[in-house]
Amino acid sequence: MIYGIGNDICDLRRIRASLERHGERFAAKVLGEQELLIWRQRSQRWPERGVRYLATRFSAKEAFSKAIGLGMRMPMTWRHCEILNLPSGQPALRLHGGLKTWFDARGLCAHVSLSDETDYAASFVVVEQRETRAS
Repeated sequence: MIYGIGNDICDLRRIRASLERHGERFAAKVLGEQELLIWRQRSQRWPERGVRYLATRFSAKEAFSKAIGLGMRMPMTWRHCEILNLPSGQPALRLHGGLKTWFDARGLCAHVSLSDETDYAASFVVVEQRETRAS
């Protein structure tokens, strides 16, 4: 059963400007530990790849927060929600701390789609509640 749906579009120019103003502090506020490592690697090789990576993660976390109905308030935090890629390249959610506890207690699972184009990053998240079988 669908629990919630969220989508978001993010202007890459806004993310780029925030990085120029605040540097890595901005990325460290938005990205979880594993995401931050990936962002650093991508940014070193090609700074624009780092901007796109950060923008897609920012967008996906906004979409996820909408899909679960919390917005950006506890237990939802930027760093407790990571969007990482499976070996196939498919984006997947990895939650931590109180957000993971909250999410798991409700029997939820999420599906994430990311996209970026010249000036925008977009994401779509569907959160499902697993069906429980009657005994």
